[in-house]
Amino acid sequence: LTPEIASGELQIEAKIVDEGSDEREEKPRELLLLSEAFFDGKKIGSVETAIHLGRASQRLSVLREDLFEWGLHLWTPESPALYDLKLTLMEQTSDEKSTLDEVLSYFGMREIRIDHGNILLNNVPLYQRLILDQGYFEESGLTPPSVDALVLDIDRVKELGFNGVRKHMKVEDERFLYLADVKGLLVWSEMAAHYRFSDAAVQEYTKEWMEVLRQNYNHPSIITWTPFNESWGIPQVETERRQQHYTEAIYHLTKAFDPMRPVISNDGWEHTVSDIITLHDYEEDGERFLNRYLTHKEEILRTQLYHCGHKSAMANGYTYEGQPVILSEYGGIAFADKQQGEWGYGNAVKNEEEFLLRLQKITSAIYQVPYIVGFCYTQVSDVEQEVNGLMRENRTYKVDPQKIRPIIDPGAS
Repeated sequence: LTPEIASGELQIEAKIVDEGSDEREEKPRELLLLSEAFFDGKKIGSVETAIHLGRASQRLSVLREDLFEWGLHLWTPESPALYDLKLTLMEQTSDEKSTLDEVLSYFGMREIRIDHGNILLNNVPLYQRLILDQGYFEESGLTPPSVDALVLDIDRVKELGFNGVRKHMKVEDERFLYLADVKGLLVWSEMAAHYRFSDAAVQEYTKEWMEVLRQNYNHPSIITWTPFNESWGIPQVETERRQQHYTEAIYHLTKAFDPMRPVISNDGWEHTVSDIITLHDYEEDGERFLNRYLTHKEEILRTQLYHCGHKSAMANGYTYEGQPVILSEYGGIAFADKQQGEWGYGNAVKNEEEFLLRLQKITSAIYQVPYIVGFCYTQVSDVEQEVNGLMRENRTYKVDPQKIRPIIDPGAS
């Protein structure tokens, strides 16, 4: 399901599984697909086409200027409008149509694209206030203990002032993605890393990544694909051409399947071909951060200056070409009741006041860098020995969320 807001249409590519036709039959079955869109129970549009060789391609118009002010209800984090979709598989006989199967689904009309260094959602510049989310739970690890636990995570992320999550090293439960669609939470979908680079890893990863794309393509909340992170599984990508070719291949394969969404080739550093240049930087001091990125933009983005330890923004042989820049990991402030044996980025803070001051200074500095169009704070909750979450593993707040929200989203009323 591909929304096209310029034309007000939903492009539908349907595959019929086990349609029961036999090419040896003298007269194959005549199958039809009827697609109907509804909004708040009111029928908006429909289209019916014949099925050929088990497939149907349709363009369903949902543009209704008589019902909506601008003809469409667009999906945004602030107003996550969803249309209902009914797909009916029918068989045409000589004198009637009979229903063989029905599927109920939904879709959102939204467009994500890049223009002159900006990321646009429905043609409006989008500043992404993301938080890194590993999807770990105290009682069940990577498996969500309940739907209520997923609802709580999303509600609290939004309460803290964030408009999206960067799912980290996890292909998330589809119930989470459904709730993100319904509640209006932006999602970066990231693949888990393989351990080392090898022929077998390339083959298996490619197969599984395509399964992820097919499975999650229709979710309007997903606005970015991230196949690799911090050169994990591709440790020599900065200089080694084989590994660079691999990231390029995955990038182009992803764009062939989904030309709509941005693709990040290697989140954090050592980018090859990438729609967004993302940087990881756990600088603690706001003034140092601001000076670094205001004064040394060209050196950082053109790999003349490391931005994170000994890491460069681009891999060897690749140049910055004006892509949007997002600080996709920062903060990671260690803050816990007990610090012994626990870990976070930089020096741990001792109390709420110290935590809020550091968070405010570094986040304010990010907002002051004009070419940075979004950020991702590390992280939603503590995970095992990592104590840099805004919540504990049991999802209780460490700091009053009403004190964090105006720092993350200064424009909130």
